[in-house]
Amino acid sequence: MEKDLIIDVSPARVTIALLEDHRLMEISQEQNTSAQSIGVGDVYLGKVKKVMPALNAAFVDIGDNKDAFIHYLDLGLNFKAFDYFVRQINTERDLQAFYSKVRIGPILEKEGRIDEVLSPGQQIVVQIVKEPISTKGSRLTAEISIAGRNIVLLPFADKVSISQKISSKEEKRRLERLVQSILPKNYGAIIRTAAEGKKAAVLDAEVTSLIEKWEGGYRKLVGTKPPQLLFTENSKATTILRDLLNDSFTSIEVNDESAFYEIRDYIRTIAPEKEKIVKLYKGELPIFDYFDVTRQIKGSFGKVVPLKKGAYLIIEHTEALNVVDVNSGTRVKKGVEQEDNTFEVNMHAADEIARQMRLRDLGGIVIIDFIDMDNGDNRNKLYKHMQDLMQSDRAKHNVLPLTKFGLMQITRQRVRPATEIKVNETCPMCHGSGEIAPSLIADEALERQLAYYTKERNIKSFVISLNPLFEAYLTKRKGLFHSIIKDWCKKYGCSIKTKVDTELPLLDAVWSDREGNPLDQE
Repeated sequence: MEKDLIIDVSPARVTIALLEDHRLMEISQEQNTSAQSIGVGDVYLGKVKKVMPALNAAFVDIGDNKDAFIHYLDLGLNFKAFDYFVRQINTERDLQAFYSKVRIGPILEKEGRIDEVLSPGQQIVVQIVKEPISTKGSRLTAEISIAGRNIVLLPFADKVSISQKISSKEEKRRLERLVQSILPKNYGAIIRTAAEGKKAAVLDAEVTSLIEKWEGGYRKLVGTKPPQLLFTENSKATTILRDLLNDSFTSIEVNDESAFYEIRDYIRTIAPEKEKIVKLYKGELPIFDYFDVTRQIKGSFGKVVPLKKGAYLIIEHTEALNVVDVNSGTRVKKGVEQEDNTFEVNMHAADEIARQMRLRDLGGIVIIDFIDMDNGDNRNKLYKHMQDLMQSDRAKHNVLPLTKFGLMQITRQRVRPATEIKVNETCPMCHGSGEIAPSLIADEALERQLAYYTKERNIKSFVISLNPLFEAYLTKRKGLFHSIIKDWCKKYGCSIKTKVDTELPLLDAVWSDREGNPLDQE
């Protein structure tokens, strides 16, 4: 499977599109402003605002409009080491030496109470695990982790864990011994699947860069008052590359020179052999138009999503869940029984629904109303097909079998608001008002403009761009020598040349002089 990353950098935002076999699968937007925004993975020095014993949780000020939420179980087993480090830090200490001397333990009790650990006004180092959604603030953890391509660094930890996807026991032992020998005191790590087969020099360089990131963050604690951002995750583009970059990536196209160099340098660090796939797009067309991304966005983000041969989906969002309704529409195959036709529609719908969940980043509960099927084997095949489709989804998820009502329930991890892109356009005729000027007097309005140009501005030669239907109406002959345009020319002593423009709304007109310079009414 080919993967292409298309990055559109504009003054307002950075939009990243992931294509698989040239089909749009994921899209994300990052505001291109100087204002600080909350992002998953960002690490803050926060201040406890309110402790809620009834919830066994607390609200923390991290500088956002809404206070963030942290539960007792999200403090982490080694919270006491983090807390001691934050409390004892000062300008006179050698922070690096002090960090290595902090004793890890005793671990936090699982059945403890939040008010025994936190108090209002207390400073706490936290990390965003879920962005603000609807009326809720960010969800936090105090168990900090810093992700790299091959390794996730765990400050104030003393264990090394290995991805279960690495099957070779010998490779697991090699990686565990290697990483343990690299890690300084008071650091743990999770070895990711991408680390399989990597040499010691690669892993050592990555551990060093992750430690530098953590140390750069905790140095900001000196003399700092919360809330304070300590460090952020990588940009969304580099985060996607960190998690997805493999041999199937064929190209990364970006239309901004500075972003091009940033991404190229990042890939040179994590996968030098893939550096050549990063390309700077210099075409005349907008980058999303050239790679057919714009058309796919327009066809994928509406309430109604078309499928093959007349079938379609209807997707609705609510506060608690997302609902997808599968409709066969006009799809009917001659000579095919209803059950087989229904099964085929449902299978095609499952393909698109799995894509839509990634594309819109749907989280929480997703209820899918498939078309009813009587055959039990078909129901099982559909369930297994959906499970297979969801394997490529990076978000944690759980797929349940169809109920007797033909409903499938899917839970999918929600860490940020669902992606919403408005694809409906404002009506060019009414401009969103729902009303237009009477079409019977459209030519009268145009004549008033002509009168202004000829009498007030003394212009006698015009080119007027019109919608084809309006142009045909104005130039239609009334007898041998008469049409509305010819009558105007005679009445106002001017010459008018009409020009057809299919992009113009039906009753709009654009006036220009003979040289093509637009005329504006004063």
